[in-house]
Amino acid sequence: MIVRVATEISADRLFDYAVPETLASRICIGQRVSVPFGGRTVDAYVVEVEPRADTGGHGQAQPDLFSQIDLRPPPSDFRLRSVLALEDDVPYLSPPLIALARWMADYYCAPFELTLRCALPAAVRNSDMKAKELLFVAPVEGVFELTKRQAELLGGLRRVGGGWLHALTREFACTPQTLKALAEKGAATLEKRQVRRDPLANRKILPSQPLPLMDEQAVALEQIFGLMDTGRRTDQSARTARPDDAAPRPLLLFGVTGSGKTEVYLQAIARMLEQGRGAIVLVPEIALTPQAVQRFASRFGNRIAVLHSALSEGERFDEWHRIRTGEAVVVVGPRSAVFAPVKNLGLIVVDEEHEPSYKQDETPRYNARDVAVMRGLLEKCAVVLGTATPAMETWLNVEKAKYGLATLSKRVSDRPMPRVHVVDMRIETAHAGHVQIFSDILLEAIKLRLERGEQSILFLNRRGYANALVCPKCGAAASCGECSVSYTYHQADTCLRCHICGRWKPVPAVCPACGDPAFKYAGFGTQRVELALQKCFPQARVLRMDADVTSRKHSHDELLATFKSGRADILIGTQMIAKGLDFPNVTLVGVLSADMSLHMPDFRAAERTYQLLAQVSGRAGRAELPGEVYVQTYSPEHPAVRAAAGDEGFAPFARQELSERKEGGYPPYTHLVCLTFKGESEEKVRFGAEAYAREVSVAAGRSPVQVSEACPAPLAKAKGLYRYQVLLRSETTRAMTRLLREVMRLKPLPPNVAMAVDVDALNIM
Repeated sequence: MIVRVATEISADRLFDYAVPETLASRICIGQRVSVPFGGRTVDAYVVEVEPRADTGGHGQAQPDLFSQIDLRPPPSDFRLRSVLALEDDVPYLSPPLIALARWMADYYCAPFELTLRCALPAAVRNSDMKAKELLFVAPVEGVFELTKRQAELLGGLRRVGGGWLHALTREFACTPQTLKALAEKGAATLEKRQVRRDPLANRKILPSQPLPLMDEQAVALEQIFGLMDTGRRTDQSARTARPDDAAPRPLLLFGVTGSGKTEVYLQAIARMLEQGRGAIVLVPEIALTPQAVQRFASRFGNRIAVLHSALSEGERFDEWHRIRTGEAVVVVGPRSAVFAPVKNLGLIVVDEEHEPSYKQDETPRYNARDVAVMRGLLEKCAVVLGTATPAMETWLNVEKAKYGLATLSKRVSDRPMPRVHVVDMRIETAHAGHVQIFSDILLEAIKLRLERGEQSILFLNRRGYANALVCPKCGAAASCGECSVSYTYHQADTCLRCHICGRWKPVPAVCPACGDPAFKYAGFGTQRVELALQKCFPQARVLRMDADVTSRKHSHDELLATFKSGRADILIGTQMIAKGLDFPNVTLVGVLSADMSLHMPDFRAAERTYQLLAQVSGRAGRAELPGEVYVQTYSPEHPAVRAAAGDEGFAPFARQELSERKEGGYPPYTHLVCLTFKGESEEKVRFGAEAYAREVSVAAGRSPVQVSEACPAPLAKAKGLYRYQVLLRSETTRAMTRLLREVMRLKPLPPNVAMAVDVDALNIM
C-alpha cells in the first residue's frame, strides 16, 4: 500500500510513502502520520491512499498539484521510504476538508500545504501540545490510622466528595504533600484526569427558549428547513468530495437590522441538532464573538465550541478536539471557523456576509464566505448568508438565481426603523468658522438622551487623537520613514504612531524641517472625540472601543458588558461597533464622519460607505424605545449617503451600483486578481513588477484577460518595503490563475523581491 501525504514543509508537492504491513489495516485518508523527510522526521497528513504494495527506501515527490508536467519514471531499483508511525487513529481531516483545501489551492493560486494548514490550527499541528491533566483526589471509605490533621482532611474530603489537588489545597489550607500523604495511607486516591481549558468558564450564561416568530421569519425558517432536508435526502454514500447538483442552493437571508435573523439561525440549528447533524456559525469579527457566543450558548449549552484567535493555544487545542470527537456540534467564530471539523455537517451560517473582514490578508488570501459556499457544496449541506446590506457579488448571484432569497423587511414586533438625519457639515463649518467634531444638532440629541437615561453610540472609523501632526509654517507633516503614511498622534501616551508598521516616536519639540515650535493637530480620532465629549458633558460616563483599548484578552467582552449593563452612557468606537451588536437602551447613533470611506480610490467605495452607514444606523432603536441617527457628512448628496438615509432600501442602490460596475467592467461582472510585489529596493521591485506584467500580457495573448501596467501601489511603502501592483481582470478566475501559474513556473522573481497573489481582491491599497 502507498499513501500520498502533505508535509508541514511548504513545497506545493505531495510525497509518496510505502505503508508497513503492521499499519496497512489502520491507515486512512486524513490521518496524521510521521514520515522520514531528508535527514529528519516530520509530521504529515494522508491525502490519498493507493492500495499497491511497496517497501523500503526514499520518499518520492509528486509533481506540483496542478502542473501538467509528469516526473520521469523512477529507476527500476527505486524503493519508497516507509511511514514510521500513525500519530492518531482518528483522522484529523475529512475527505471534504481535503477537497476544500485542494479547491482553495487551485482557486487562490496558493501552495496546497498552506491551504491544508488553514484547517488545522497551530495548536493542533504542534506535536508538543497535549490535553491538560491535573491530579484528582477522591476519598476512600474505611478506617485508617491517621493523625488528627489527616483525619480532619479526610472528613473534609468526604464532605465535598473529592476535587482537584490544587483547589483542595486552597480550600483546606494545606500543602499538596499533606493530601498525598492520605493517598499513601490508602485513605484517598490520586488520579490524573484531563481538564478542559474552557473559554466560557468565567461567563454566566442563562438558558433561553425559542421566541415566537413573525410571519416573515417563519417563512424564512421554512425555506432553510427545505434546504436542510435537501441535503439530508442526499444518499450518504454519495457524500463524496466532489460538488454536484445534489447540494442545496445557498440562501441569502436579507433582513433589515433588528429583524430577528439570529433567532432564525437558532431555530434552524435546533432542527439540525434534532436530525443528529452539526452547524457552523461565522461572525465577521472577534468583537462580535462574545455576544454571538452568549446567544448560542444560552440556547445550546455545552454543545457549542468557540474558535477564534483570541483564545489561548490550550483553549484552541481543546475546543478543536471537542469538535473533532463530536462532543461539540455547533461552532461559533470568525473566518477560520469555516474549517472546523464538525461531524455530519448540516448547516453553515455566514452572518454579515458582506463584511471585508472575512477576507484573509495573508497567503492563502481566501474569502471565508466563498469558502463556506464551496464547503456546503462539498458536504451537501445548507448555507445561509445573512445580512441587511448584501455584497454586490451575493446580490448578483440572487438575481441570476444561483442563490435563493428569504426577506425580512420588518423589525421584530413591528418596531419602527430609526429616523435618519443627514447633517451637512459644510453649513456647520461655515457657521463655526472652523471644522467641528460635533454638530450642534447632534450635541442637543446627546444631551436629551442623557437627561432621559438612554444610551448613545458615536461612530468614527479612525483611532488615535489626530491623524496628522502638521507644521503650519512650512506645511511639513510627521511621516513614518518605513511607510508612506503620516504618523497618527496618540495623546494617551503622547507619542506619534504608525498604524501600518506599529513604529512610534515622541512628539518633536520643534518642526524638523524649519524649526518652528507651533505644531498643528490635523483631523481627529476616537481619543480626541472622547476628550471633547467629556468636556461637553462632564457628567456623562464615556467608553471608548478601538484597537488601542481591546488588545488585552477578554477586553471586548468587558467593554460590551459594561455598556450593556448601563454603567456607561456613551460608547465611542470604530468599525468593531458598527454591526451585529444589540443594546436595547441605545436610542441614538451619531456618525461623526461619513466621508472617510467615500472618496477612497476604490470602485467599492460607495458600496462600503452604504453598508457601513446602514449597519451602524441599525444599532439604534432595537427595543421598545424609538431610535434616531445623525449622519455628519460633507457630501450629503452622494448616492450612498442618500440611500442609507432614505426609505427606498437597498434594491435601488444596488441597481445603480451594479449598472455602473457592469459598464466599467468591474466585479462582480468580472473577477479581479491583484499582484503585489514587495522588496527593500524600489528599483528591483519595479523591475520585477514590470517584467511580470509583460510576461502575463504575452501569455494572455488574445484571451479575455486584461492586464494592467505595473505601477506603485496606493500604499507605496509599508514596513520598509516598496510596493508595486499589477491588476488582472477576466470573467473567470481560472483564466487568470492558469496564466499566473505558467508565468510563475517559468519566470523567477529578482532576488529579494516577493510577490503576493490576491484572487478576488477586496483591498487594492
